[in-house]
Amino acid sequence: MDIPALDPAARRIALVRRPADNLAEGQLTHIERVPVDLGLARTQWAGYVAALAAEGWDVIEVEPAPLLPDSVFIEDAVISFGDIAVLTSPGAPSRRDETAGAEAAVRGLGIPVRHLALPGTLDGGDVLKIGRTVYVGRSLRTNDAGIDQLRAILVPRGYTVVAVPISKVLHLKSAVTALPDATVIGYPLLVDDSTVFEPFLPVPEEYGTAVVVLAPDAVLMSSAAPRSAALFAARGYRVVTVDISEFEKLEGCVTCLSVRIR
Repeated sequence: MDIPALDPAARRIALVRRPADNLAEGQLTHIERVPVDLGLARTQWAGYVAALAAEGWDVIEVEPAPLLPDSVFIEDAVISFGDIAVLTSPGAPSRRDETAGAEAAVRGLGIPVRHLALPGTLDGGDVLKIGRTVYVGRSLRTNDAGIDQLRAILVPRGYTVVAVPISKVLHLKSAVTALPDATVIGYPLLVDDSTVFEPFLPVPEEYGTAVVVLAPDAVLMSSAAPRSAALFAARGYRVVTVDISEFEKLEGCVTCLSVRIR
């Protein structure tokens, strides 16, 4: 895989990974399995990548993993913290081979790597960064040992790590994400304790919980949450929407499908 060297002055890089041939066999925890259209998923993935590129992101594709069904959800394998990347320790055994390709990609960009290790487990989808505060969901995929390992890496670098209970969804960022102004957004029925977050803005739809911050004035989100999109637009944000229905059938969201290097 030919990856260009990272330019520290222009850190608008997004890592993505194309859907595996067996995407429909991905892990499920909180929803019932329904048929997934692989062809449509590939079209939607291409649309997601195109949306990032249109917004000025340098999109780099991680080596495909055609036999790892959840590998398209690249966010779970590696987390970017400025000048380092943390390789995760996935909670599902079937996902642990996903980190090798992610590590090759970030090393190819010249980014130093730190590793989490068993018995600690931690999925990137459980990590929400807001400034120097890092919220980490204590979920079915992320345990206290994993959170402690991440804390040991980040606290010396000036971060505060806050553990958050998660029981109603797969990952923390299935329940909450944040707008560019640091307002945490979430669908109340999916959030165990919204008082952890200040400020907190309830959204009217389940699929309105997840946004990718594209710029200080713009967010990317699912087209399945038009009322939430209108809410964000009313707050002055430019909202870019993409159809990711086939990934939502697998408990995925817009954050899962990329890792923004920043």
